[in-house]
Amino acid sequence: MWRTWLIFDPRRTLVALFIFLFVLALLIHFILLSTDRFNWLDGPRQAPVAAAAPMAPPGT
Repeated sequence: MWRTWLIFDPRRTLVALFIFLFVLALLIHFILLSTDRFNWLDGPRQAPVAAAAPMAPPGT
C-alpha cells in the first residue's frame, strides 16, 4: 500500500477525494430534496382536495 503513495501525491489525492465526496453528498441531498417522501424542508406535498358537492338537507 505504501508504494501507491509513491505514485500518487497524497495531498492532491486526498483533496480530489474530498471534493468528489462533497459533490456526491450534494447530489444525493438534492435528489432527496426533489422527492415527496424525503423533502425535509417543505414537507410532503398535499394533494389538492376536490370540491365536495353540496348535500341536500335531510328530509327533502
